[in-house]
Amino acid sequence: MSTFQEFGLPAALAASLERMQYTTPTPIQAKAIPFAMQGRDILGSAATGTGKTAAFAIPMITKIMASPRGSALVLTPTRELAAQVMSVINDLLGKRSFIPTALLIGGDSMTKQCAMLRMRPRIIVGTPGRINDHLERGNLILHDVNYLVLDETDRMLDMGFGIQIERILKFIPQGRQTLMFSATLPDAIVKMSARYLNNPERIAVDSNSKPHVNIQQEVMHVAQAAKFDELVNQIKTREGSIIVFVKTKRGADRMAERLHKMHFKADTIHGDLHQRKREKVIQGFRDKQFRILVATDIAARGLDIPHIEHVINYDLPQCPEDYIHRIGRTARNGAEGSAICFIAPEDGLLWRDIQKLLNPGQPLPPMPPRHGRPSGKSGGYKGNKANNGHGQRDAKAKHSSGENGGSREGGRRRRFRKPAGAAGGHAHAPRQVVSA
Repeated sequence: MSTFQEFGLPAALAASLERMQYTTPTPIQAKAIPFAMQGRDILGSAATGTGKTAAFAIPMITKIMASPRGSALVLTPTRELAAQVMSVINDLLGKRSFIPTALLIGGDSMTKQCAMLRMRPRIIVGTPGRINDHLERGNLILHDVNYLVLDETDRMLDMGFGIQIERILKFIPQGRQTLMFSATLPDAIVKMSARYLNNPERIAVDSNSKPHVNIQQEVMHVAQAAKFDELVNQIKTREGSIIVFVKTKRGADRMAERLHKMHFKADTIHGDLHQRKREKVIQGFRDKQFRILVATDIAARGLDIPHIEHVINYDLPQCPEDYIHRIGRTARNGAEGSAICFIAPEDGLLWRDIQKLLNPGQPLPPMPPRHGRPSGKSGGYKGNKANNGHGQRDAKAKHSSGENGGSREGGRRRRFRKPAGAAGGHAHAPRQVVSA
């Protein structure tokens, strides 16, 4: 399908798509929407930022508009992703729509959510924990759900929502249509699909373990003690909005404070913030009230802010798949972006796991050096047209203490080219930079 008009959508939905300037379906939309509109179950995968939300929302709304009976339930792993999905759905419905909806997420007012449920919403978006809360309280009835979406299913399983999902599915009729979407399809998801999907159409767009082609990746081997100074260097030498991923909630708060003291405009988002505060932070970043967002992996999925130009992995993710989702916060909807990864000597095993995911079947690179400068070149990514054949480049860095030490860490500033786009249609391989 080359245009949305070819799908035979309801007039109101077609008008919304035109207003939203949705003209040409993305690959995942072109492949998934026709099967979904035929009532088929779908097991779909595509890289982040490729339009998975519209791929399940458009046929869902079409089905709701076609009949006065039946409802839809969308489950997501995080509040942020749920709110974003609900926003897309409301945009597609249009301001004049009489179809009631409900957003059921933790950290939000139960009183307000109960009021929405009394309106008998036909489209419900929520997180497994809060959906279960309402089911246990008797606030929510799912007996007429005939369209179920499990979005970012791999992440929901990673976060331990497997049991809660099973509880929810017991309240939903077996004759429903079920769509499972994810950026990756590990074996656990494939096995889960065999239990809950009926003869699904499997749809994969691009590789389910490859970053988007418009992301220029860079790798920097740097001592743990020198990371913060190197972060400051990167911030100073790059233009545009930046998201910095760290490992812990406390680490996110402390980094934002340190950046503030250096007169950088920064804020933080993590799981300990109340929902209202999280929404305020995201909206502030979206409105460019500050340039740097320090985040834990709560923002690795679902955060769709087009102007993010750079992702910095200050700490490596504990789950290899989250690397794909983290860097997928940039280069959204055809834009270009860059991602840099700081790798300390103690990160060697985590980095090798990420390499296995990105380059299955290929020889693994040697472990990062444990002390000082590396001996020989890293065996990571080989140069290609996207990075002009660059191997690793040595760059000395002075350091005297770690992030907790309180003394200054040094580093020599480097200038990096802005992303040059997806040359030749190939994914950008990370450019190796080493700092002792």
